[in-house]
Amino acid sequence: MSSPTELAAWQALTAHQQEMASVSMTSLFENDAHRAEKYCAHAAGWTLDYAKNRANDKTLSLLTELAKEAGLESAIKGMFSGAHINNTEDRSVLHIALRASQAQETLMVDGVNVLAEVRATLKQMEQFVAQLHSGEWKGYSGKTITDVVSIGIGGSYLGPKVVAEALTPYKKDGIKVHFVANIDGSDITGKLKQLNPETTVFVISSKTFGTLETLSNANAARDWFLSNGGSQDNVSKHFAAVSSNVKKAVDFGMAEENIFPMWDWVGGRYSLWSAIGLPVAIAVGMDNFYALLDGAHQMDEHFRTAPFEENLPVIMGALGVWYINFHNAQTHALIPYDHYLRAMPAHIQQLDMESNGKANLLNGDGVATDTGPIIWGGAGTNGQHAYHQLLHQGTRLVPVDFIAPLTSHNPIGEHHVHLIANCLSQSQALMVGKTLEQAKQELRDAGASEDQVEAVAPHKVIQGNRPSNTLFTDKMTPATVGALIALYEHRTFVQGTIWGINSFDQWGVELGKVLGTDIYNRLVSNSDNSALDASTQALIKAFKKAQP
Repeated sequence: MSSPTELAAWQALTAHQQEMASVSMTSLFENDAHRAEKYCAHAAGWTLDYAKNRANDKTLSLLTELAKEAGLESAIKGMFSGAHINNTEDRSVLHIALRASQAQETLMVDGVNVLAEVRATLKQMEQFVAQLHSGEWKGYSGKTITDVVSIGIGGSYLGPKVVAEALTPYKKDGIKVHFVANIDGSDITGKLKQLNPETTVFVISSKTFGTLETLSNANAARDWFLSNGGSQDNVSKHFAAVSSNVKKAVDFGMAEENIFPMWDWVGGRYSLWSAIGLPVAIAVGMDNFYALLDGAHQMDEHFRTAPFEENLPVIMGALGVWYINFHNAQTHALIPYDHYLRAMPAHIQQLDMESNGKANLLNGDGVATDTGPIIWGGAGTNGQHAYHQLLHQGTRLVPVDFIAPLTSHNPIGEHHVHLIANCLSQSQALMVGKTLEQAKQELRDAGASEDQVEAVAPHKVIQGNRPSNTLFTDKMTPATVGALIALYEHRTFVQGTIWGINSFDQWGVELGKVLGTDIYNRLVSNSDNSALDASTQALIKAFKKAQP
């Protein structure tokens, strides 16, 4: 695809932005009594209220046309049919196959029915989880397993951790699941101090079984196991792997039946639906893991079949493009008003920024537009006492997604009422703001003198007209959590398609890995570093000097 700036809809949106520049969202509500009803869409247990956006019917019509002109319809068909839409790696993109309906029997990719492989892996997971929860799986001393430690990094860590945390109310008794990712030794050291090697199983997640951070932590875990009563012959009772490199995992000490496959057609940040999600299944049980998959599948079907005008990922993705490319928004905030979802922004951050942080079109030409925004956010009311000041009165436009369940797993007094009141009031305040005259009257009502009014009122003005979406569901369940994450996966794909980029490679990450290996070799040797820049030379020297 060529640059989206050449598309007729893009050029029309450029002109339309000027029309909308002075239009307030409050006036849009005043002029359309049915706006709240019209600007609302539903799918897979979620409702999207997108009425608080700088958009009218013309805006949305043009954004829909832009998605169509960019080839989104064919891109969706390509993904769901197994086409090699990851063009730089010549691969299919099939995280949707991991949660396909049981009614679908085949999805052929390069002559292989990938659904057969997926379902065989799910059966393998069922057996593994059942053995742990029934107590059939014993450690080397005959004791029942009480703890499972998931060791991974990136998509092999973030997605499972976020989902396991989100589904805390559904956790099964008997086994605690822990996560280790950071190569900082403090991470795994802190976890190991809590554990008994006789009753702990480690799940090592690495496609190549060679990821530096993951393998370093895996080796540290094995050393700890061997130093605290275990033997190499017993490693297989305490270690399992999710990897495509069976030989390396077996050489590590694992039993082949406890090695779960990974596939090239699933990127790491889209992999929690595969055996990478094994820690989730252990934490909440396979029944809830299947419900998670089903919720994601419901969103997949909505994305695949719903008209763009009613399609949640398309609406959210297109509105994101509207702000990034036509209003110069540099960031996008996700703010869940649900304690168990507090880590979700970190997962979506990786999903979006690793997918769409690209500077080249599919054909290799440089982009002529901004692409992925900086994704950030955090938990509900905590943020109101931190970064919401910038959202309301800062100089930068920051579109916000508010996410909330209508009912709580833990109803205490009026806690949930206050929580939702805060959520709704923040989106309202972002939209309506506070005028200078309102600020003055507020001060007068509080008894301020006119001199005080004139001095202070300008500081209390809140511009307003700042956009937000509100996503709500009746309750956070495995199905609705699955649907929510799938929604953001597809939203990311929508934006990447409009920009004409490949959302499924990550060459920037690969460069860091290569250079990291080089620097490591220099840190542990007396190599000649004169070819390096002066700053890196000095930092290497400082590190070596500090070592005992």
